[in-house]
Amino acid sequence: MQKDWVEGNDLGWKPAKAQRSAKEMYTRIYNLKFSPPGRGLWAMGSPLTEKKQLFATLNNCAFVSTEDIENVGAKPFTFLMDASMLGIGVGFDTKGAGKVTVKGPSSEPAEFYTIPDSREGWVDSTRMLIESYLSGTKPLEFDYSEIRPAGRPIKNFGGVSSGPAALQNLHAAVRDVLEKEVGRPISTTCIVDIMNHIGVCVVSGNVRRTAEIAFGEADDDEYVDLKNYEKNPHRGAYGWTSNNSVFAKVGMDYGSVCERVQQNGEPGFAWLGNMRNYGRMNGRVDDRDRRAMGGNPCLEQTLEPFEMCCLVETFPARHDTKEDFLRTLKFAYLYAKTVTLGRTHWPETNRVMLRNRRIGCSMSGIAQFITAKGLDELKGWCNDGYETIQSYDRIYSEWLAIPRSIKTTSIKPSGTVSLLAGATPGMHYPISRFYLRRVRLPNTSDLLAPLRAAGYHTEPCVGLEDSTSVVEFPIDVGEGIRKANEVSMWEQLHLAAFLQREWSDNQVSCTVSFHADTEGPQIKHALDYFQYMLKGISFLPHFTSGYKQLPYEEVTEDQFKAAKLGLGELSFQQMRTKTDAVPERFCDGDKCTM
Repeated sequence: MQKDWVEGNDLGWKPAKAQRSAKEMYTRIYNLKFSPPGRGLWAMGSPLTEKKQLFATLNNCAFVSTEDIENVGAKPFTFLMDASMLGIGVGFDTKGAGKVTVKGPSSEPAEFYTIPDSREGWVDSTRMLIESYLSGTKPLEFDYSEIRPAGRPIKNFGGVSSGPAALQNLHAAVRDVLEKEVGRPISTTCIVDIMNHIGVCVVSGNVRRTAEIAFGEADDDEYVDLKNYEKNPHRGAYGWTSNNSVFAKVGMDYGSVCERVQQNGEPGFAWLGNMRNYGRMNGRVDDRDRRAMGGNPCLEQTLEPFEMCCLVETFPARHDTKEDFLRTLKFAYLYAKTVTLGRTHWPETNRVMLRNRRIGCSMSGIAQFITAKGLDELKGWCNDGYETIQSYDRIYSEWLAIPRSIKTTSIKPSGTVSLLAGATPGMHYPISRFYLRRVRLPNTSDLLAPLRAAGYHTEPCVGLEDSTSVVEFPIDVGEGIRKANEVSMWEQLHLAAFLQREWSDNQVSCTVSFHADTEGPQIKHALDYFQYMLKGISFLPHFTSGYKQLPYEEVTEDQFKAAKLGLGELSFQQMRTKTDAVPERFCDGDKCTM
């Protein structure tokens, strides 16, 4: 991508220098000093980017606003669907509520549409359906016959088809939601329900993984109660597809919202004013993000409508010296900045990304670093690291003849990538020093045979015995590190504020674990203090689960040693095909479906 950009703009490509840089980047990735996002490991250099030019797939996250729904119609919904089908996590707001009246389809004869067997066909059919209700155009009848049956390979994207059933269910759900709104201004619930039904469709069949976050007003009881399944029991079937947060305002009364938080951990809080006015929250107001209107599903990125962003992850605890870490930052920065060179197939996205060039250089293994080297050492690495990234941004933005990045650093919650490096995710503390990590695989997976041969414990997945197996991996995160339930709510908030001040000019993704009985009532008081130090935060009560086969399960040191004792060499040389893991049940990242 760098070479294509430099040569395409006649900027002067230097092959020998580029080769030296590429070798060092490869070495640092191979030694897990930093890593591109999982989607970068999957898509960069593949036919998706090299042949189809789908550079959007290299981005982790996006945001879209419904504020202008009276002019753009179904665009926010179809942008979220299109991006989600590329595996991009998308945030959306409810600012369009009340701004357009749902007319319902006209009384004219129905228009028939045969849906092409493509991502574009799925998205376009959903756009046509929503527009028929918003604009009062002809009713629609769809022909799904060209969509490949379930189980057929998807050549470019990977995985297998979920068949037409998921799209048929989406269309039925959208009709049902909008039919109830005919003759009335579109409601908050309607907006969120359509977005959530799209999420169900996208992840159906375990083909794609994506995420959503909804943003609503803190004084909108309709919105705040969307995750209250006692009041809205029907939403339990699809409400899980988004994390829900409120736009918080400094000085507001947090009491009412925090009552809901104590029950199930939602909604979270996003201080849009802080997101717009500050880079790092060190007291310097710079107003650089005045156009921002939201963020991504884990809220580590400030974003404008239709903006996307690439996140790259560094592991400071895997470096012996600060100088080595600063060197790693050069290549982590370069990877993320290079992704901004790729155009997307959305003009609105290209317009904002060409201007902002936003990236997110993140850190994981922070709990391990603090345990080994201390908080004051981390402060020095953060400050020197931040200034190093700004220096590289000046140098390489000039070389590439593009604008400097509006923001460059964040703390993402992480997941698979941090596990690959043996690092604790983001700023979060582990469930235990010793634990079992469980991964679900289809029974047809070529991974299962070599894993069993190497001695890893496998067993049928409870409830999916005929189709899915569970593999257990014993994990040791290192000596001396505290468990998550030993770190108080207040300390977690202080650590998030520390990282927001010393490192992150975007945001710090932090889900604060709290003890419901003792710390739950303190949340509203904590927010009175930390509203001046944070841009976003969410909460999750500690819970004792009766679920079997949880993705993470604490074990003793003896149990860990016993699980590891029989493990032999793992070899994948006999694998024939690429296999995708099955999405987790119960927990994903730092959020859990209870």
